[in-house]
Amino acid sequence: MHIGVIADTHSKIRPEALDILEGSDLILHAGDVGRDEVLDTLEALAPVVAIRGNIDKTGRAAELPDVQALECLGHAIYMLHDVKTLDFDPQGNYQVVIAGHSHKPRNERVDGVLYFNPGGAGPRRFTLPITVGRLVVTENDVVGEIIELPV
Repeated sequence: MHIGVIADTHSKIRPEALDILEGSDLILHAGDVGRDEVLDTLEALAPVVAIRGNIDKTGRAAELPDVQALECLGHAIYMLHDVKTLDFDPQGNYQVVIAGHSHKPRNERVDGVLYFNPGGAGPRRFTLPITVGRLVVTENDVVGEIIELPV
């Protein structure tokens, strides 16, 4: 199963990001969606599970949940916007924690938990790269990949 992961679009949906996400079985948006068109465009590619970020105050994004827990091929995934607000130890309960907010890509396994931040796919923040992510989920593992967009 291929899961596209995107965050911090801030109303900007880049064609380069869509190229990477095309063919995904599922797309996860880790918050700071912005305008409704972002979700509409992503939903044209694959089913979308999204959460609300700190800028999501209007439109469809304002109605999104703050966190989302889901299961893919037996792997429990927990998604929130800012990993600094994670108020429990996911070890033993979740195999993957997905967050956005910082615009800093992260693909790191800590104590058996994959902490994954796809980075920012919208407007550039400081000198950080523009990135999206991909998770390859099998029955045995979840492997993350960060993809820098050529923009």
